[in-house]
This record gives sequence, structure tokens and C-alpha cells, in this order.
Amino acid sequence: MSDALFHPAVEAWFRTGFAAPSPVQAAAWPAIAQGGHTLLAAPTGSGKTLAAFLAVIDGLLHEGLERGLPDRTRILYVSPLKALSTDIQLNLQRPLSGIADQLSARGLPPIEIRAWVRTGDTPQSERERMRRLPPHILVTTPESLYILLTSASGRDMLGTVRTVILDEIHALAGSKRGAHLALSLEWLEALAGRPLQRIGISATQGSVTDVAHFLLGTQETRSADVPPAIHDRSSLDTQEPSCTIIDLGHSRHLDLGLELPASHLEAVMAGEVWGELYDRLADLALAHRTTLIFVNTRRLAERVAHHLSEHLGEGAVMTHHGSLAWEHRREAEGRLKAGALQALVATASLELGIDIGDIDLVCQLGSPRSVAALLQRVGRSGHALAATPKGQLFPLSRDDLAECTALLAAARTRRLDRIRIPH
Repeated sequence: MSDALFHPAVEAWFRTGFAAPSPVQAAAWPAIAQGGHTLLAAPTGSGKTLAAFLAVIDGLLHEGLERGLPDRTRILYVSPLKALSTDIQLNLQRPLSGIADQLSARGLPPIEIRAWVRTGDTPQSERERMRRLPPHILVTTPESLYILLTSASGRDMLGTVRTVILDEIHALAGSKRGAHLALSLEWLEALAGRPLQRIGISATQGSVTDVAHFLLGTQETRSADVPPAIHDRSSLDTQEPSCTIIDLGHSRHLDLGLELPASHLEAVMAGEVWGELYDRLADLALAHRTTLIFVNTRRLAERVAHHLSEHLGEGAVMTHHGSLAWEHRREAEGRLKAGALQALVATASLELGIDIGDIDLVCQLGSPRSVAALLQRVGRSGHALAATPKGQLFPLSRDDLAECTALLAAARTRRLDRIRIPH
């Protein structure tokens, strides 16, 4: 880290927990500090989210020390999943608390930086608190952002936003949710009355240029090598916003395997083959500290969790999907992070970027349908710079076997699905 980039309290906090910045952090911080639009493309577990947040937290700290930090929302963080939003809010408390301690140790006045979540799960009491005392960092989802923009109190809170962070942007860019979010961002910028700094975070994108176009709504982007050559924004066309792309690729070393039952796979899996599958999953769960099992439907999640509970015992297995009450999902996430679960069966609700503790193994039942989904799900294990993600695919039919074989080949040759951004 550089003294020119960060306040000493921020740098001191970072040094207490990290030996050195990760490559994506070292590349991102100068670009974000200049106020430019930035797209961070790097593998899972590479420190992308901290790369974005530490730079903007430092900006809030400087503002607070120099002229006082008003009760206004400055940073908007948008994630595709409610679970990821909650996870980010909790993980933000660590640097905010640590930096506060460093300020106190230096005899500097305390600067309260509030980071709160606003999603469909947020209780009414917390929503009222945000109206009275807006957070400096607002963590939300695309749908909740739109709802906030449609209310007078929401527009009042969002009108002071300066920076927008779009996490897991690849998961939105090619969908109707992404098209809807793009409209919300233009509405937000018109509401703010000024250009907003846009920071995109992505782990599995087929084309970083396409994702950058989605981030900005413009065709002009600039690429940065790693170590990056940060481009001088004064040399760019001032009529078109430019974007620094920091691309470290999407690939990490993966421990991937394909598991087949002893019985032949058919068009539909027979009952006795399901019995073999449950036995094998239970054996794998017992051989590892914590196993995360992904399925493609909520009904299958409940079914698999029920049968695994018969093997592993009540309380050793939980489910996580969008139809569950938020209290159940929060409990499942908390127990998973604490290492108190033998296995968790989940749908895509836990697929993206969530720091869910020490996962030893990821099992995928059936085809995940895309290379990006496979990499994201397996990336929930070994979610650290020096760790190796480990995953096993379990085809449930002959068609699944063909798809899983193709997905494994693509992952091993570092090929990804192309994102098609709708007009």
C-alpha cells in the first residue's frame, strides 16, 4: 500500500490483517482513487470486494476528517442476491471497526461511517431508521433500488450518492434484471444531478469489454495490464466516460471431478440410484469438515436435505433457497460460517461471491447449465487466495452427463459462456 493513496489509519488497519495487497487490489486502488469508472475482473477469492470498498471507505474518512461527514448516503452497493447483501454488510464492519480503532490510537476524532442493508428482508423498524438517519454506505439489490427510487424518501436518500458498486455484475448483465438495473442507474444519475463513479466487480465473464459496456452504458473502455498501466484520464475524450478494466482473468487452479453411480444412468434416475447418491453424499460429507451441495430446484433441495439428515443426523444438515423465511436463511448462513453444519443444500441463492467460511467441498447435483455457474459454485470452497476450490459433479441423467462433461472440459481449458446483453 502507498501512503499517497490511503490515510495512515486505513493503511495501518490493512497491515494488521494482510501481508500485502492482492494483485487486483494493487491494481484497483490507484484507478478508483482517481475517481474513474473501474471494472475489476478476477477469480473468486482474490479480494475484489475489499479492493472496491477500502478505496471508497478511505474517501469517506478523508471527508470526515477534513470537513465532517454529513448524514448523507455517499456509496451505493448493489448485489444480485439478498444473502450476498447481508454478507457484505457484516464483512464491512471489520474494516470500519478496525479503522476506528486506528483513529483512536492516533488521537484523531472518531468518524462514524454507517453501512446498512436495505432489501426485501429488512424489517420496517430498520427502514424507518434509514429514513431518519441515512447510512453512508447503502447495501441493496436491484429490485430494492428500484423501489427506493419510486418513493420520495428513497429519492431523498439516494440523491446524494457519488459512487455505485455493482458486485457480480456478470450475473446481471445478460438478463432482464440487468436491463431493469441499467434503467435504475440512469434514473439514479439523473436524480444525483452529476456523473456517478461506477465500479463493477466480476469473477466469471466471457468478455470484459461487454461487461464494461453494460457498466457504463457506453462503447468506450480502456484496458489495464496487471501490473496495471493506469491510463491518464486527461488524455481521454472528455465527452465520453472511460473505464479502466483490470482483468486478471477468471481462472484458478481447481480440483474438479465427475462422479457416476454404479448403476447405469437413464433418461430419468431410478429410485435405487437415488439411494446410491445419498449414500455417497453422506460419505463425502463425513470425510470433509463442511460440504456445500448445490441443486437446481427448491423441491430437490428439500428432498436431498431430508435424506441426508437421515444419514448424518438432525441438525447436521440445513437448506437454503429463496422460498425460505429470512430467519431460516440467516440461521443457515450463520451456522455454515461457524462450521456448525456438516452439509448445507442450496440453490443459486448461495452461488455468488458470499464469504461462507471454510467450505471443504462443493457437490453439484445435475448440470449447473453454464460454465460461469460451475465456477461460481465450486468457488464457494477454498474461498481464499492460497486455497484450491474442490468440486464434484453428479449427473442425474444421460443428458446431464453430456452437459457436465462439456462443462468440465470448458472449465479446464478456461473457456466461458458469452454474455449476451439485451438491447
